[in-house]
Amino acid sequence: MAVPTRTPADSTRVPDPATVRRTKLFELPESRWAAAAVVLFAAGVATQLAGGPAWSWWALYLACYGAGGWEPTVAGLRALRERTLDVDLLMVAAALGAAAIGQVGDGALLIVIFATSGALEAFASARTEDSVRGLLDLAPDTATRITADDEEETIPVADLEIGDTVVVRPGERIPADATVVSGGSEVDQATITGEPLPVDRAAGDEVFAGTLNGTGALWIRVDRRAQDSVVARIAALVEQASRTKARTQLFIEKIEQRYSVAMVAATLAIFAVPLLFGETLQRALLRAMTFMIVASPCAVVLATMPPLLAAVATAGRHGVLVKSAVVMERLGTTDLLAFDKTGTLTRGVPELVEIRPTTESSDADEVLRLAAAVERPSEHPLAASIVRAARARGLDVPAVGDFAAEPGRGVSGRVGDHRVGVGSPAALVAAAPGADTETAAAVAAALQARGCTAVVVTRDHRPIGVLALADEMRSDAAAAVTASRQLTGVNPVLLTGDNRVAAERLAARVGITDIRAELLPADKVAAVRQLRAAGAAVTVVGDGVNDAPALAAAHAGIAMGGAGSDLTLRTADAVVVRDDLTAIPAVLALARRARRVVIANLVIAGSFIVVLVVWDLLGTLPLPLGVAGHEGSTIIVGLNGLRLLRGAAWRRAAGAHSNARPVAVPAR
Repeated sequence: MAVPTRTPADSTRVPDPATVRRTKLFELPESRWAAAAVVLFAAGVATQLAGGPAWSWWALYLACYGAGGWEPTVAGLRALRERTLDVDLLMVAAALGAAAIGQVGDGALLIVIFATSGALEAFASARTEDSVRGLLDLAPDTATRITADDEEETIPVADLEIGDTVVVRPGERIPADATVVSGGSEVDQATITGEPLPVDRAAGDEVFAGTLNGTGALWIRVDRRAQDSVVARIAALVEQASRTKARTQLFIEKIEQRYSVAMVAATLAIFAVPLLFGETLQRALLRAMTFMIVASPCAVVLATMPPLLAAVATAGRHGVLVKSAVVMERLGTTDLLAFDKTGTLTRGVPELVEIRPTTESSDADEVLRLAAAVERPSEHPLAASIVRAARARGLDVPAVGDFAAEPGRGVSGRVGDHRVGVGSPAALVAAAPGADTETAAAVAAALQARGCTAVVVTRDHRPIGVLALADEMRSDAAAAVTASRQLTGVNPVLLTGDNRVAAERLAARVGITDIRAELLPADKVAAVRQLRAAGAAVTVVGDGVNDAPALAAAHAGIAMGGAGSDLTLRTADAVVVRDDLTAIPAVLALARRARRVVIANLVIAGSFIVVLVVWDLLGTLPLPLGVAGHEGSTIIVGLNGLRLLRGAAWRRAAGAHSNARPVAVPAR
């Protein structure tokens, strides 16, 4: 164990947010046009309610049509050129039809809904692209290469060739995937593997581009070019998964092509056929226009959107950011949850879990007191945990003198009249062989077999105890896993880049039996795709850069917001802002309820449409009555959906599993 150079807190996991170019909302033309449409619509409503002249609010509504409707119109005409008919053009036609019979405000509302949803989708896509570009900033721009003359030269990372030797000094990021040829240090690999603690690296060990070197110097041999590195492949995996991920669409979008064609054909037939039998042009046009109004999917759109958007707003008020109505619908169909380990089920912070004195002359408090004294000047994550544990026990931590740190081995110092050291078991065995050393090494090996990180404490070069540290589990992890199991009826899966022993130790505590450990980012994607191929709608919960490809490949992805990387937060479909794991089953329950409300609304809207269409076809449906029926169904389904805005909706979703008790699963 050694003392890494202090670096910004976000440097271990993510690109510095200050250096990542982020698209602003109103940089996108879709956002500007949507905002203009909203402002014009609001002005039109205000003018109409204030009793302004009809021409003024008509002009504002028509301007709203132009601002929000020109892009869907262009897109729809392009689709027509490719011999397809989409719902965007149908909505524009319905809005124009509404204006033609005096219902210009209703048409403007449709335009606003579609323009706003299109802008939000464009913004989400742009931010994801920004984050993928920012991921590549993890790797440094330059590297220090050793020449054939044993000289150093600084070159762009892109110019590194396989076989080049590069020196990486303390605190620098590793420029390429490589093998250590000499030197020793600890390397923080959280960005790639998700391991919570830095790992010791010496000759023969593999290191990854973008990971952070500790206090030792490393001489490494380049194994892959920059474009083939693991961090570059993570970016490529995110882009590929985002492109190929089947886009779950709202109900109306799934049937839009057939419905659009059928509605247009029926409207033309209702207009043309009566003319052939002697009907007057005015009556035929009126009947066709009435049909277009009552058959238009306005109520269907409002049957779908308000419940989902209301659920989005309710979740947001309770610390879960769901990025769109489409995502909320997707969360409602989840039937399997896959959790990351480090930073998700755990806090990604080591804690002292056990103290094992190895001599009769030392007790647990004495071992911890001496270890904390030597570790206090250190900035290593393990050191902070040891000092924190000593203070939590109320121990008096003495001052240390003559402090020294040796990369990859440990730290030492003088405490009173004794030389105290804290280091790795392997370093101890090599430095001071003997019976008591073998005893300490055996204790350390037993603790490591349980998934802990073991460090040996020595006094005057002889071991006096072993400290066991492990990643701190979140207090709500077991309850969240149990609630998820009860909600979906299926045991969750653990996907982690950490070692199997540590993964199994945590899984036993939270009640997960399906464990997939030691996974690189590409392995996580393969695991998610395997689960989806088996028919599961998988929602992945993660926080690190290494989780981003899996979140993109999943049916839905949820990021833990407190420690989540920039890329992960952008890639995820939803973000748990307050880092409350129990909010995950709650938002899934809310999404399921929203989906039930959507289905009920679709039944209501469909029933109104069928009744009014049949009346118009078989009888004579007065236009005012048709408009009243159409608007009435729209109001009913809209109000029904808005019920999910109430605080009771979240309490009901969270309360459904609030009494869930963790299920104990024996350790393997």
